[in-house]
Amino acid sequence: MDYQTADKPGAEQTVSVETSSLRDQLATIRQALKTSPVRRQLSWVSIGIVGVIVATSVGQVLLNRWNQPFYDALARRDLPGFLHQLMVFAVIAGSLLVLNVGQTWLNQMIRLRLREALTLDLIDEWMRPARAFRLTHAGAIGVNPDQRMQQDAGHLSDLSTDLSVGLLQSFILLVSFIGVLWELSSGFVFHVGGHSLAIPGYMVWAAILYAGIASWLSWLVGRPLIRFNSDRYTREAELRSSMVRINENIDAIALAHGEADASRRLDVDLGGVLGAMRRIYGAQINLSWVTDAYGWVTVVAPILVAAPVYFAGDISFGGLMMAVGAFNQVNSSLRWFINNIGAIADWRATLMRVADFRIALGETDILHAKEKRIEFGENENGKLTFDKLEVASPDGCTKLAETSVEIQAGERVMITGDPRAGKTLFFRAIAGLWPWGSGRIGMPAGETPFFVPRTPYFPLGTLRDALNHAEGARIDDAEISAVLNEVGLERLSSQLDRSARWEHELADDEQRLLAFARLALRKPKWVIIDEALDTFDGATLRRVLAMLQARLADAAILNIGRGLHNNQFFPRALTIVKDSGGSALKPARLRAGAIEPPPTAARAKK
Repeated sequence: MDYQTADKPGAEQTVSVETSSLRDQLATIRQALKTSPVRRQLSWVSIGIVGVIVATSVGQVLLNRWNQPFYDALARRDLPGFLHQLMVFAVIAGSLLVLNVGQTWLNQMIRLRLREALTLDLIDEWMRPARAFRLTHAGAIGVNPDQRMQQDAGHLSDLSTDLSVGLLQSFILLVSFIGVLWELSSGFVFHVGGHSLAIPGYMVWAAILYAGIASWLSWLVGRPLIRFNSDRYTREAELRSSMVRINENIDAIALAHGEADASRRLDVDLGGVLGAMRRIYGAQINLSWVTDAYGWVTVVAPILVAAPVYFAGDISFGGLMMAVGAFNQVNSSLRWFINNIGAIADWRATLMRVADFRIALGETDILHAKEKRIEFGENENGKLTFDKLEVASPDGCTKLAETSVEIQAGERVMITGDPRAGKTLFFRAIAGLWPWGSGRIGMPAGETPFFVPRTPYFPLGTLRDALNHAEGARIDDAEISAVLNEVGLERLSSQLDRSARWEHELADDEQRLLAFARLALRKPKWVIIDEALDTFDGATLRRVLAMLQARLADAAILNIGRGLHNNQFFPRALTIVKDSGGSALKPARLRAGAIEPPPTAARAKK
């Protein structure tokens, strides 16, 4: 599958995606759990639940053995024996009750720890330097990462816990009761036409054959649910993504009277969800024919299997009930797959989404691995240099008109270019976010440039935290207030300790002004700006430049933009050009991926 992403100019690339195997998916989840900080707690809880399940199985065996003396006492009308067996039952049932409650608690703890381990691992992998950025340009696997880390990881934790605990419990019960059932059925003798026929372990083989046929039919009918569930999660993600996008752009939609178009978009996405759900429901109905029919037959199946021996007088009524109980326990263990085929299909689809996402996170580091990469180095002379730099993209390359460029410490440079020249791509290349291309970028040794993007980022929390964001010493209130006053945001000086989502509280220009205030407070020696000054009017621009002149007098400032600014502040000019004949970026291939196309109009380009 080839998916084209075209989110921003200069960032387009084609990514081909391959779905990983079940073995790879299980291996990557195992690796995530192995390196998790909560692996010890998860291990101890898992050991605890194994112990409880084993103890419960012992109790179930004792309860099954209790059937024979209890029903034989009833058959003999032995009241003292009957009352004694009731006391025995109370002890066994009370113990099983305590074990069942303990198992429920341990089950919930496993869910909690597994959810913690998976989500922390995905967040850690996602937040590695530049990974989240590159993932957004990696095709369908990069769509809605929030859903994969929050909803899918939680759902996978719940399903994995329930299925694994249920499977373990069924296996231990099977081991416990298969011997009991074999021993009980060893004395079964069939009398046919005057001949006697003894089949060792007759009821064991009957239970295995009975459950095996039902399991095969259940898998045959329920297998499509894996694909249907995966498709449903994709459609749900598309619907949620559309709703979030509309909510974030509601002002523009209202001004453009675009509510009808937005509603139609949501109708289309909702239709996709409903269609996916209809397919799931249809498959579940087909599966119900098999599982429900099997359930009803199971009511009489063990009695029918043992009836010939009972009517021949070879076992007592109590022995019959004991054999029926053991058959039901063995059959219950063997029918675990039948009872959980829908959940298994759901688990398989969710595992695919979570594991493929984690695999893709690692593979974004080697995205376009065979492509040439820009060389990064340090210059001991304290200069910033660009030597034969070409930034590769699918439609050519972006480069400076000059082959070799040196920028001195404290120098101010205006870098301009045509609208399609790839200015933002050039900015990302300097920042190390876009490493594909050729040539060399030499950074001044020991210096970390401060990058100012077009859209600033402010963490959730107080305004003081937003201005102190990243490493560095805390800044006193007087200096913060002075800087806010210089950029025209003096009204915020009294709100330093107020928590808010500042990207919603402030207008776009105010957010950029706040970003420049943060820049002034950080006092870096090298600053690289991407079109953040282009939106300011004349008075605001002069205010910002005056602040930079006063507070960053010795800093080198590179401004990538349209070039409409004060030539006295930026005396030197460089030009970015687009070379369509230059080195282009070839399609990439990710081994892990999605089986679904991204929810964009680009789907038609597949």
